[in-house]
Amino acid sequence: MDPLTQGLLGASLPQSVSKKQHIVVAGVLGLLAGMAPDLDVLIRSQNDPLLFLEFHRQFTHSLFFIPIGSLICALFLHQLIAKNRGLSFKQSWLYCGLGYSTHALLDACTTYGTQLFWPLTNERYAWNTVSVIDPVFTLPILILLVFATLKRQPWLARIAFLWALIYPTLGMIQRERAEAAGWQLAKERQHFPVQLEAKPSFANILLWKVVYEAEGNYHIDAVRVGASVKIYPGESISKLNINKDFPWLDLSSQQAIDIERFRWFSNGYLAQDPTDELRIIDVRYSIVPNQLNALWSIKLSPSAHADKHVEYDTHRDNTPSSRQLFFDMLTGL
Repeated sequence: MDPLTQGLLGASLPQSVSKKQHIVVAGVLGLLAGMAPDLDVLIRSQNDPLLFLEFHRQFTHSLFFIPIGSLICALFLHQLIAKNRGLSFKQSWLYCGLGYSTHALLDACTTYGTQLFWPLTNERYAWNTVSVIDPVFTLPILILLVFATLKRQPWLARIAFLWALIYPTLGMIQRERAEAAGWQLAKERQHFPVQLEAKPSFANILLWKVVYEAEGNYHIDAVRVGASVKIYPGESISKLNINKDFPWLDLSSQQAIDIERFRWFSNGYLAQDPTDELRIIDVRYSIVPNQLNALWSIKLSPSAHADKHVEYDTHRDNTPSSRQLFFDMLTGL
């Protein structure tokens, strides 16, 4: 989730249980602790562009790390903020712990994947109920917390936290409707999907991207689930086959290892880019939900040394035509 929403949700829980005289400092501690797990984005390497994919939403986002992560936050923030405002260290740790604890669960509601139970497993949990940025989710929390802080009223923070529970629940209902439409569409095509997922498109839970695998191909469609269900048929592409798509690749090379790392990150949804035969795309994400314009990819090189890493690229399909297509689908045109 975006840092603002993470911070706001992190603030809402401590403010919900704080005393009126502590509501401001409790909110600040929760705000900062709620954003702290994303400091893992600083774990990067110039030589290994996929390193941050392995560590982002890993140990700092594990539910087992909450006591440790919140303690680290409390050790810094108590001295900087809370001590001079009359809080004991235990109170600071409590507010930091409450703020920190909201982060990973909110991230798991998005589509990216969060390692909730690391180090027991490196499985990435993605419940696909909320977009990584969604103003309909964030703005009510922001408004309620502003008034809770100004009026010194914890009950407003409780409403904000309640909204943070209600909205992903609505997203879960919408996801189930989108998936049901996807299964029905596959049935009409006489396809028998091996796997099928529905993910909210950018900044809403009305328009969804449905991706399913059948007979070695990925099929990508958009589904709008409003009062009625509307389907926007999309594109299809062959599932990545390394031996077929990259017959020159040394399977013991670093590039081959990086493909498997990218496969783990992408939950297997990989394909060769139809516009660039050396590029591998994650077919799960695109701005226009029934298209294959991937948001990130890796690129191989036939001339690379055996120990050379792949290139990692992000793509932002932000053209006027793409924005218009997205808006038309969102509004049901």
